[in-house]
Amino acid sequence: MLSNQIRQALLIAVGVLGLLAADTAHAQDDPHVFRGATIYTMSGDAIDNGALVIQNGEILDVGSVGAVDVPSGAVEVDASGQVIMPGLIDTHSHIGGVSGGDGSSPLHPGVRTIDGINVRNSGIMRARAGGITTVNVLSGSGHLMSGQTTHLKLRDGSTIDDLLLCYEDSDICGGMKMANGTNSQRDSGPFPGTRAKSAAEARALFLEAEAYRDQLNSDDPPDRDLGMEGLVEVLNGERIVHFHTHRHDDIMTALRLRDEFGFELVLHHVSEGWRVADEIAEAGVPASIITLDSPGGKHEAVNLYFKNGRVLDEAGVDVSYHTDDPITDSRLFLRSPAMGVRAGMDRTAALESVTIAGARQLGLEDRIGSLEPGKDADFILLSGDPLSTYTRVNETWIEGMRVFDRSNPDDNAFFTGGYRIFDGTMHHVHDINE
Repeated sequence: MLSNQIRQALLIAVGVLGLLAADTAHAQDDPHVFRGATIYTMSGDAIDNGALVIQNGEILDVGSVGAVDVPSGAVEVDASGQVIMPGLIDTHSHIGGVSGGDGSSPLHPGVRTIDGINVRNSGIMRARAGGITTVNVLSGSGHLMSGQTTHLKLRDGSTIDDLLLCYEDSDICGGMKMANGTNSQRDSGPFPGTRAKSAAEARALFLEAEAYRDQLNSDDPPDRDLGMEGLVEVLNGERIVHFHTHRHDDIMTALRLRDEFGFELVLHHVSEGWRVADEIAEAGVPASIITLDSPGGKHEAVNLYFKNGRVLDEAGVDVSYHTDDPITDSRLFLRSPAMGVRAGMDRTAALESVTIAGARQLGLEDRIGSLEPGKDADFILLSGDPLSTYTRVNETWIEGMRVFDRSNPDDNAFFTGGYRIFDGTMHHVHDINE
């Protein structure tokens, strides 16, 4: 039970945040110029004493101070001594209390995570406090196919529609989650008990989807099937498969399935990717990886090492990191590329791994992931080097609106709040809608 004092404080915080959001929303119509920062655009070399110009949610210009075009009447922001870089992109997250498929079947292609996300969950604010601006929200890996993922921009909003990030001229707003290995095998009910049976069931479903697609184009179209519709989007390259896989043999199975059915694939976790890095690179498949700073976890991830990012990158694989929040707290996301660099990963590749590489893996690189004119004004202000353990996220901006400000005590509570600080549950901060 929360004390009355805490409830009152939280209600006040909600009010303050609402006023700040309204003020920022009103101000975004005016051009803003952020001057004096070191800027990592992720489309070229770092800019010392740089300037970033934004208006109406987009980037107008970026470059050295004095070399950018600044509209008259622009709001001046002194960013001296800080670092500006693109908003971080988390390709694999479970924030929002997301739910997916149940135990009735190992394959749920028609289940949509959009129907199981709570946008008032405290994880949203924690992710903003970590500098994350875009997430790919997936359901769990306890199924061979747990359903359709959801891309979210972590804007201020009260419904899922306010946060959705869909492909241009499309109602598709995510990918398809698949898995293999121990999680999806289980040992009871309708679930496959072996790796070989897992792959066989996935193949059978894709064959069924191919037949469904063929019938759609016939004179005798089939009855509507929501699961088959999602899989046809996968087969047509409209929906990317995000595949949970750890062991080297499971990775190769995922690559075989991709070759057999021709879908777009991103490998996730890839704990033993370093063992088959050349094969992944030859297949031209990107890898969204995780790193952990303490031992433990499942047996199939026992060979997860810091060097994974370096080895994959050196082999030519497009590498991103993800949080798998709550496995890694969203507020600590920048530690992942830092640990990659510690193991010898190229610094530029490490910075790309949480920005433009993630954008490419979601198929959204035309909008996000780098600071370039015409792209969304998603960026963060840092207190220092992005890969330093002493650096803090000072501000997070999404489409020209500030959604996190560490100098605000209410925002800072989400930045510093400890485990079970308020409600005694798995969340780090109490869900403020309760």
